[in-house]
Amino acid sequence: MALDFTVFLLDDDAAVLKAVGRLLQAAGYTTKTYCSAEAFLSEHDASTPGCLVLDLAMPGLNGLAVQEALALRGTDRPIIFLTGRGTIPESVQAMRAGAVDFLTKPVGNSELMSAIKSAEDRDRTQRPIVTQRKIVFQKMAKLTRREKEVLALVVTGLQNKVIGYKLGVREKTIKVHRSRVHQKMGVRNLAELVRMTVAISW
Repeated sequence: MALDFTVFLLDDDAAVLKAVGRLLQAAGYTTKTYCSAEAFLSEHDASTPGCLVLDLAMPGLNGLAVQEALALRGTDRPIIFLTGRGTIPESVQAMRAGAVDFLTKPVGNSELMSAIKSAEDRDRTQRPIVTQRKIVFQKMAKLTRREKEVLALVVTGLQNKVIGYKLGVREKTIKVHRSRVHQKMGVRNLAELVRMTVAISW
């Protein structure tokens, strides 16, 4: 268990929040509870390591809507659904959207703890990758439109002459653009540039 790992609990049932919160705190986890989706989303900080234990059926935004809202923000927060009224189509939708698990109330302590451990492992694995992706996107944002076009063609292995033909510019101009792409992306050669673009392709 990571000391900086927080389990966010979102459920409109105060009794569930209290019971699950006590269980997790006894196991050494830091918890933060919310009784409405709007309250959670309004102050959610994606940079905080952790997972979300999420009720499916809630007034206002339901659990699937919260999962979608986080995805639209580009937040890859591991989610465990915990519900008393879940259907098979809903569970399939949640899992296809990346949920760690879909548990039915009342859930056994060991089953919940196992799911949270899986979420913790996923967060620890994904977080460095997500951070790297953000860095790459920030660098790409500094490229001009033409430099982005050159980048897209360079990483396919095309020679400057061919790229120039495709873009309708001289080979010498492509060399200048390519040099600027390398400089702005902070790479020394084509291999590093390819690895960087592969990191954002998943």
